[in-house]
Amino acid sequence: MSLGDDGAYGGEYRDQGPGQTRTRLPGGEGDVYGAGRRPRGGMSSRNLVTIVGVVVLLIAAIAFANRGGDGSGPDSPDAKSGAPAAQPTTPTGQRPVSGKNSTAPTIPSGFPKTEQGAQSAAANYAVALASDGMYRPDTRDAIIEAVYAPSAAADRKKELAKVYDDPKFLAGVGLDKDGSAPDGMTFVSRANPVGTKTEKFGGTSATVAVWNSSLFGLAGEGSENPVTESWYTTTMKLQWVGGDWKVTGVSQKKGPAPVGRDQAAATAEEMSKAVEGFGGFTYAR
Repeated sequence: MSLGDDGAYGGEYRDQGPGQTRTRLPGGEGDVYGAGRRPRGGMSSRNLVTIVGVVVLLIAAIAFANRGGDGSGPDSPDAKSGAPAAQPTTPTGQRPVSGKNSTAPTIPSGFPKTEQGAQSAAANYAVALASDGMYRPDTRDAIIEAVYAPSAAADRKKELAKVYDDPKFLAGVGLDKDGSAPDGMTFVSRANPVGTKTEKFGGTSATVAVWNSSLFGLAGEGSENPVTESWYTTTMKLQWVGGDWKVTGVSQKKGPAPVGRDQAAATAEEMSKAVEGFGGFTYAR
């Protein structure tokens, strides 16, 4: 702050003559006697340079956004194949299967001899082995023959028959002796894979873990075993046999289970309609 010619600060409050005192009002509106301070006109060179710089940066940002980046991100196409780069929770883009199994037509078959093919096979086999067809002898044998390697299928049929054909076991889950649901009830047994992970891969053998939720129970009025949700990790040992991936061993453990939300449960009628109306999927990694 510099002194004015008359000794006042900046010449703003100098005397105007006898008996008059010049007063500056707030907001630069001048004084009660004079015309007030004239605002500075035009724009300084510094402000002009700043505005031009901001405009240039905005134009550059818009151009970069329209180009979609430099193409080196995790989802950018592979330079050689042109296919999107695979991410842990995204599909690889490979065709999952070439056909359906002749023994059990609802089970996919013809998986590629790749790590992704092994993961796809494990996810679909987890669904088949947790389906309601496992509770009936005729459909259970067809599922086992479609999923398991021939060297393991025969023994697995005997082992699973001891479990699923046990009247006490069937009664415990609310089913009749033949594995069917009582009249007026809908039996629900579904696995819903949400992800797969390769534990080991050796070209003709693989160990794949499948993380899945499971819906299980009887939907219907008066059900003593209502449909509930659980979470499991199912690990499968696979072998490349006869041009496809086949199971040689299965193990399962609980979880990891997410925290459940405070959501109203469906009525028996709503659950029955959902199970009958919504079909399943062919899973592909």
